[in-house]
Amino acid sequence: MDTLPPCPKCQSVYVYESDHLLICPECAYEWNPDLETEKETESGESKEDVITDAHGTVLNDGDDVIVIKDLPVKGSPKPIKAGTKVKNIRLTDADHDIDCRIPGFGAMALKSEFVRKA
Repeated sequence: MDTLPPCPKCQSVYVYESDHLLICPECAYEWNPDLETEKETESGESKEDVITDAHGTVLNDGDDVIVIKDLPVKGSPKPIKAGTKVKNIRLTDADHDIDCRIPGFGAMALKSEFVRKA
């Protein structure tokens, strides 16, 4: 019996095979293992390593971004307003892709889907 690779999204080892697809029961991700290995060898990196903004532009460490919608902040009476420019971001592998310092708020973690590259 051959061993199945872990889930590319959540790294779960409880992957099972259904027809020609592999399925992760923890995050419900389905993929074709033949196509995944071809994509990774062609590009040199997997698609999970690339973080993009709301418009699909690739983000890098040190980029400047602009918030595209008002974001409520727990414990603060005012939200982060749309149009706020955030300088010198740092990308992470966490749920919130971006670590940054926002003027008037301090250190924050943002999701890349709520920003666009400046």
